[in-house]
Amino acid sequence: GPLKPEITITYIAVSAIFFNSGLSLKTEELTSALMHVKLHLFVQIFTLVFFPTAIWVFLQLLSITPINEWLLKGLQTVGCMPPPVSSAVILTKAVGGNEAAAIFNSAFGSFLGIVITPLLLLLFLGSSSSVPFTSIFSQLFMTVVVPLIIGQIVRRYIKDWLERKKPPFGAISSCVLLMIIYTTFCDTFANPNIDLDKFSLIIIVFIIFSVQMSFMFLTFLFSTRNNDTFTPADTVAIVFCSTHKSLTLGIPMLKIVFAGYEHLSLISVPLLIYHPAQILLGSLLVPTIKSWMVSRQKALKLTRQPKAPVKV
Repeated sequence: GPLKPEITITYIAVSAIFFNSGLSLKTEELTSALMHVKLHLFVQIFTLVFFPTAIWVFLQLLSITPINEWLLKGLQTVGCMPPPVSSAVILTKAVGGNEAAAIFNSAFGSFLGIVITPLLLLLFLGSSSSVPFTSIFSQLFMTVVVPLIIGQIVRRYIKDWLERKKPPFGAISSCVLLMIIYTTFCDTFANPNIDLDKFSLIIIVFIIFSVQMSFMFLTFLFSTRNNDTFTPADTVAIVFCSTHKSLTLGIPMLKIVFAGYEHLSLISVPLLIYHPAQILLGSLLVPTIKSWMVSRQKALKLTRQPKAPVKV
């Protein structure tokens, strides 16, 4: 179409989001986030080990139902996807959580996903095709890492102007993300061969929202279990990064791994539903999570303040 999503979305839109993040993020915050190993391990293990395994167990129960088998396979592909390169960062920023940690895990998870996601698809779905790791890796490097570094370099020269004017970075990222979702939906549902029965589609939508809510609650419980391990701002990044799945990396990867599959469109549907659902759900929860984080931070500050000596 006239929007040319194969260029504007694949390269320009994703690059714009990370250039935007590089421009708005303080360098010292990004540096300190790199050292938060426990947080990174939590996010990556939950996303690339626990999530796909839990979905596989759940699908064993669903396989006896009349739900379209290709949509169920699509649910498994959702579980195998890496963290997103955009939505988790934008929502973490909107809440005021640890944006630097969200950026690191989005970028790092995407690079891990280049190798791990095809292996997971092979393990759970038995798809065997050669995946051009080099081309995907170089594309990710050019659209994620390079714009982030350029944004950080530009920030050094216009730091005072940025702090004085405070440009609407969050709104810019949200608009770009909306464009990504719109063009992907158009691309999939324009396919004349897609054959969806309403019952299966409604059930899949319900399952997707249920899975997201359950996993967000699980990550919240695990990350707040020990107050000394993660700060409230860390918990926000963990909840979004661990439960969100990448559409911008996922769709091209599905097209590569399942090249020639006549049911590729059906397999892609759950991921196409999951992505806007995670943004919708995350956006609705932003005020609630923000109020929790602020009250938690205040409570922690009060408990850490030294008590005044009692006069006798």
